[in-house]
Parts: sequence; structure tokens; C-alpha cells
Amino acid sequence: MKTTIQNIAGYVLGGVMFVVLLPTIMWLASGIPALEHIGALRASLTGLLMVGGLTLSVWTIVYMKRRGKGNPMDAFGHEVAPRTQHLMTEGPYRINRNPMLTGTLVYLASFIVWLWTWQALLVWFIFLAIMFVQVLTEEKRLRRDFGDEYESYCRRTGRFLPTGRFLPIGFNGNK
Repeated sequence: MKTTIQNIAGYVLGGVMFVVLLPTIMWLASGIPALEHIGALRASLTGLLMVGGLTLSVWTIVYMKRRGKGNPMDAFGHEVAPRTQHLMTEGPYRINRNPMLTGTLVYLASFIVWLWTWQALLVWFIFLAIMFVQVLTEEKRLRRDFGDEYESYCRRTGRFLPTGRFLPIGFNGNK
């Protein structure tokens, strides 16, 4: 029963925070612009980024629950909901080591295109910086929990993008 409540709480908290709260903060930081027609090109790009980002995030959540037997909500080393029991390297985790976060960043980028303000971009970068620290914290735990298996996975998979070959090590590299 406790695990079910933790799982539900993790999904609700994550959904509210990433799908509702962050876009609202971007909108508020942008000066509460009217949500009027933005033109076909920007509207198409917004929709593509929104659907693509949400699709990647939801695929990751479903995969994590089914294969990893856990929940994505782990905040700076504190278990909000039950952690995954297995290192996941297939499915969306073949793309990169943090496909759910990548999907969220793409989803939030859709609001930058929609709002088209530097303030929305600033909120996105602040979120990225916070999540980067979270990812580094999580990587320490994964190294401790999965050892050589995780190290091998890191060598062949980028942190946020499909490959780490074209970005600096700190952002997307193998360490």
C-alpha cells in the first residue's frame, strides 16, 4: 500500500511540476503575455516540440515502471518514490542516460518557442542547471548501486544527447 501511494505521489508530483508548474513559471516570468495566435511556423514547431518531448518522457516513465520496476521521482539523492531495481540500458535508455529529462527539456523548449521571450529561455536554463546538479547526484548513486555495469553504460551512451562525441565532457561526456 505504501509503495502504491509513493508511486502515485511521484507521478502526480512530477506531472504537476514539469508539465504544469514550469511552463506557468515561464509564462509568468515572461510578463504574462496574451496567448494569442503565433503564426503557423512557430505554432507547428511548438506543437512538434511539445508532442515529441512528452512522448519521450512518457515512454521513459512507462519503460521505467515496466522494466526497472520503479519510479522516476528521485530528488537529489532522496527517494520520493521507489527507485528502479535494475539498471536500464534499453528502450529509451539506448538514446541517452536521461531520456525523461531530455524529453522534459524538449517539452519546455516548446514554451520558449511559443512565448518567444528571453525570460522563458532564462527559466529553461535555470531548470537545466538545477537538473544538471540532480543528474550528477544521481550518477553517483548509480555508480554505487550498479558499479561496472553503469560505468560501461556511461562509456557508450551520452548524458543528454544520443552521443557524447560532439559535446564537452561536462555536458554530455562519459564521466
